Amino acid sequence: MPHRLHLFLVLSLLLTSSCQQAPREYKQTLLVFGTLVKITLREVDPALAQKYIAQIRKDLNFMHKAWHPWKPGPMGRTNALLATGGWFSANPSVLPVIKRGIELARITNNLFNPAIGKLIGLWGFHQDDAPKGPPPAKKAIDQLLARHPRMSDIEIDGLRMRSHNPAVQLDFGAMAKGLAVDRVIHYLRSQGVRNAIINAGGDLKVIGSHGDRPWRIGIRHPREKGKVLAALDAYDGDSVFTSGDYERYYIYKGRRYHHIIDPRTGYPANQSTSATVILKDAATADAAATALFVAGPSGWQVIARKMHLRYVMLVDKNGRIIMTPAMAKRITLIDTDRKPIIIQP
Repeated sequence: MPHRLHLFLVLSLLLTSSCQQAPREYKQTLLVFGTLVKITLREVDPALAQKYIAQIRKDLNFMHKAWHPWKPGPMGRTNALLATGGWFSANPSVLPVIKRGIELARITNNLFNPAIGKLIGLWGFHQDDAPKGPPPAKKAIDQLLARHPRMSDIEIDGLRMRSHNPAVQLDFGAMAKGLAVDRVIHYLRSQGVRNAIINAGGDLKVIGSHGDRPWRIGIRHPREKGKVLAALDAYDGDSVFTSGDYERYYIYKGRRYHHIIDPRTGYPANQSTSATVILKDAATADAAATALFVAGPSGWQVIARKMHLRYVMLVDKNGRIIMTPAMAKRITLIDTDRKPIIIQP
């Protein structure tokens, strides 16, 4: 009898184990916004996961086309009408983006400045492939800077808008990805998805957790390709965004020219190699990372204080790693002998 009881318990345990399925994880990669968007959904029925991915693909493609700064579409038409200086009816697909851009430009002291589209185009970054040089002539840069294009030049009255400065040309490359990620996460939450991560070229936002642990995130090394500089745990609702000079750039006569233009000088910002921020709102995190990168080691604290940023890490042009105390508690540096400089904003 004891032998039979033992055998029964063993069989029961085996049956119970076989019935316990591993958590379902569905992964899909999309090419949109000029980058790979990796979507991971956990504990979601495969049929539902496919349905969600199909809707996300549709939404991202719509946003990409609507917000594209130099290809035909609503944003391109908006730019053409802004140049006239007259009132026009704003396209509903771009108006919320522009309003958000005006507010984020204000709180970043215009270091995030989507109105400098003409300057970005002058540098050759209004194309799918990175330019090869040479850099634009100083005279051409100075002429655009002298016109001071800013988001505050745009006036909005209900559904109408106009620009008081014909030099304004909108390019939301430093915010659009974050806004798109926010909208995708909102959609997934509305469908009852409880655990997911949206990773858009290394910039990401998470829902829930990865099983019984937080989502583990790696931050790219700005100078050593393929290496991770640091890792951190991301919790429900966290957005982790990094601006770096390693994504779109070209080398001309031994000098690196990248796509993050300092609106104050008209040239690529040259004091940082990457800036990482953690916030709940992905669009704000996207713009904040750009502003911190442009501000550099001498000015990032002003931006961090104004935006109430707790979690900031900046790598300067000399490889120094600067971070806030709150970030230092959450982040683990990997494969580096450098000790971080910890500074309050």
